[in-house]
Amino acid sequence: MLLDGEAWTAKVQGFKREAWRLETLPVYRVPSEDGDIQKFLDGDRIDPQGYSSGYTEGLRKLRAEGKSKGRVHIVTQPLTDYLRFEFMYYDVHSRAGDDIRILDVTDRANPLEGVQDFWLFDQSDVVLMNYEADGTQISRELYDEDSTPYIEYQRIALAESVPFREYVNGGHRS
Repeated sequence: MLLDGEAWTAKVQGFKREAWRLETLPVYRVPSEDGDIQKFLDGDRIDPQGYSSGYTEGLRKLRAEGKSKGRVHIVTQPLTDYLRFEFMYYDVHSRAGDDIRILDVTDRANPLEGVQDFWLFDQSDVVLMNYEADGTQISRELYDEDSTPYIEYQRIALAESVPFREYVNGGHRS
């Protein structure tokens, strides 16, 4: 079953304990970000200490409710312009409570080779994120089989990655 509109919003906002995502692509094509990416490339930066948005406020609210949201992004060096842009927001989002981790596979085998992007909600509901090769989203698909493999992918991703801030401060392992 494909998830769009209200069905997707209900899924991403309706979890009880944890929403977690695996990100595998070096670029995500989101047309609404094009202007912001260009500003970033032109040198415009946000202040990670003072930045606030509906998303950061939502993260703080989730934390206050005892819920968690996190992700692991698999990357290779050098980072794409898109990832450098995204890392600017990762800094802000991690400060607001998003548990963001980086799995750098530049100089080592990818322990999740071939695993596609997905969301895992409450370690039971899996949503597969389908993309074109250029990072354009095709669809979100509710996976209706056993979530056990995805729970294992999450375990591997968490074990093999480092916290975002540690990664950007030079503590990454290769």
